[in-house]
Amino acid sequence: MTFRLRAVRALVLLAGFYLMGVVLLAAMAVLDWLLVTRLFTARAAWFEGAALTVTVLLAVAILRGMFAFLRAGRLRPVPHGVAVTPQDQPELWEQVCAAAEVTGERPPDELYLVAEVNAGVAEQSRLLGLLSGRRRMFLGLPLLAGLTVPRLRAVLAHEFGHYGNLDTRLGGVTMRGREAVLHTVEVFREGSTQLHYAIGALYIGYARMFLRTSQSVARHQELAADQVAARHAGRDATAAALRTLPVLDAAHTHYLEMYAAMGGPLGALPPVGEVHGGFRRLLAARTGERLAALSAGQRPPRPHRYDSHPPTAERIALIEELPADDRTDGSADEPAALTLLHDPDRVFAALEARTLPHEAVRLRRMSWDDLVMARAVADAEGWSRPLRLAVARTLRSAAQVADGAAPARRGAPAEKVEDAELPGLEEVLDAFDRGLLWMEVADRIPKPTQAARLTGASARNFIRPRVYDGLAGMIHLRLAGTGHAAPDIAWSGQPGLTLPEAWEKDMDDALDAAVADTPDTAPLRALLAGTHRVSA
Repeated sequence: MTFRLRAVRALVLLAGFYLMGVVLLAAMAVLDWLLVTRLFTARAAWFEGAALTVTVLLAVAILRGMFAFLRAGRLRPVPHGVAVTPQDQPELWEQVCAAAEVTGERPPDELYLVAEVNAGVAEQSRLLGLLSGRRRMFLGLPLLAGLTVPRLRAVLAHEFGHYGNLDTRLGGVTMRGREAVLHTVEVFREGSTQLHYAIGALYIGYARMFLRTSQSVARHQELAADQVAARHAGRDATAAALRTLPVLDAAHTHYLEMYAAMGGPLGALPPVGEVHGGFRRLLAARTGERLAALSAGQRPPRPHRYDSHPPTAERIALIEELPADDRTDGSADEPAALTLLHDPDRVFAALEARTLPHEAVRLRRMSWDDLVMARAVADAEGWSRPLRLAVARTLRSAAQVADGAAPARRGAPAEKVEDAELPGLEEVLDAFDRGLLWMEVADRIPKPTQAARLTGASARNFIRPRVYDGLAGMIHLRLAGTGHAAPDIAWSGQPGLTLPEAWEKDMDDALDAAVADTPDTAPLRALLAGTHRVSA
């Protein structure tokens, strides 16, 4: 079957998806008419009343689905995007219009910049796209930051290629129809009554048949859009863009978790515009190999059963089979697509204002260095607190024994320890030297119920990393408090503190000695003494 015939078949099934509701409504109307005019008797009045009630409820569910189907192509407000006009960003609009022109399509009426590694075109469709409507394009600022201009051209041409397929106009209609069907199915799944679910099951079954039937058409559309992109931007740039997108997506996720959310526990935010704008700094600091490492080993998301996108490897292979052209990717020499924007700092700040929740207005703003330092101190306090509490309770218990009072029995609720009573680093090391670490302190460090049953070497090996982290946290607090630790945003690595050279070299070995089965705090005390001499 040719592509055109498959598209016509999909269109007929799409019309049937809507006509099914009309047929069901007509059938229920006839049934209700027969009940009222021919079958109604006084004895069976309760039965006819119940039947009429059921048919009315079913009709409401069907009408809701039909309206959802018709409204699926409506454009909705974009609260989390920044609208830019040709006057605001002429160079970016020039690229967008050129991509639309090469596909034989009209440019979008609206262009929104969003905070996602994504691009897309949406249209206010009428009759599922048989009649053209208002068109809107979305472009992710992270995408502009991570793609070169030629690769962006390929992405833009691909998106317009969905609408400008040269095989048949019905291909684009089928794509819109699939979106409308999926939207309608979701509406039925959100139903609140059993009747709604029942009629929804009928639509879902039909939708599955339509999606299976139109799958080949949808995939053909995607591959045809790739061909359009390769003709406009070049074979190499198009293939490179497809390879870059998953890497950018993984890098952006890493940035949001590691950097943008750094101030969350502190009730703080990076400088204005840097919540999203900091991503470009991460990209600038990392080589392609280091960026690729962020996505290495990650299993790609499992595709939806009816996903219209063929596997990326298959798409790249088909593109690379095209004849070579005179346009190379040239990624090392090409500027980032972000250079197309006028005043990108202002754009990032505007996007931030649109995407952050209203409560974020009250959060304090901190420079990246201040944010790194504050987060490092907060983390160090969190690591060290369980150890300091355990040592404080151990010392309190030892003092009670020395005074002749009965010590707290094991398993009894721990007494509250005020922050002012928490021991300092030297007091903790003194407790280790007294042999209290594995005799008393370790037992007072919180652990899972299963681990509480461990004894001997197994217990020590389980709790040792917690003691290690606790000591490391106290050292970071000491060095930060005395000015010997400096914040390091480390766009190419992991944000944290830069310690003096002696600490960077010998700290791990000194900590290992302090938490050994027979603790030896001398190496750690020697490092502390060296720090004191430098301070003096």
